[in-house]
Amino acid sequence: MKNIIESTDNINLSGFRFFKTLTEEEHKSLNSEKTCSSYKKGTIVYKEGSRLTGFYCIIRGIVKIYKTGNDGKEQIIRFAKKGDIIAYRSLLSQESACTTSKIIEDALLCHIPYKTLLNLIEKNSSFSLAMLRIVCAELKEANEYITDIAQKSVRELLAEVLLLLKENFDLDAEKTLQISLTREELANTVGTATESIIRLLSEFKQDNLIDLQGRKIKIINLAGLTKVANITKY
Repeated sequence: MKNIIESTDNINLSGFRFFKTLTEEEHKSLNSEKTCSSYKKGTIVYKEGSRLTGFYCIIRGIVKIYKTGNDGKEQIIRFAKKGDIIAYRSLLSQESACTTSKIIEDALLCHIPYKTLLNLIEKNSSFSLAMLRIVCAELKEANEYITDIAQKSVRELLAEVLLLLKENFDLDAEKTLQISLTREELANTVGTATESIIRLLSEFKQDNLIDLQGRKIKIINLAGLTKVANITKY
């Protein structure tokens, strides 16, 4: 892959949260069979429809996971960050990749071969249960998203997306989201036109809910944004 900028095979995955239940021998096998590489922003890690040979652990950086519609428009499924794994669902079901993943912040990923994953699932019941919980959590999120897009306005959805970004990436000392997205990426996450997002962000700023500094979004009124989103869990 031409945008890989270095190979880093000395990463130890023993402390990675998804592998906490592995035995010492399994950790040795995992670390010897993985391949870790750094990727530049803009690199496609894998494409929708491609055949996967393994899944990825994100050591640092941010990865955009999305599907492409018939009109070529992206529908962003989620943003994966340090500590997350990607490409495991299609791998487990032995299907072609159902999404595309693209680096949006320089990243370090470790590739775990399918045979390694299969061996761990077959031999370690605690690891199998952990994987099952991950899949169930993803299914729950998908169900919640389907409900939201059917019942909420674009204004409510944008507010909820900003809150989800705050939950997943947190705020810095200035209360600014620690993920920088284009207006188009926000639109593709909400599922609306870029023009609508630009207008709504301006309205949120006028209502003193947020402040805008280029791509950076500062959360000024968390309670107010939560009220707009029409949710209670924040």
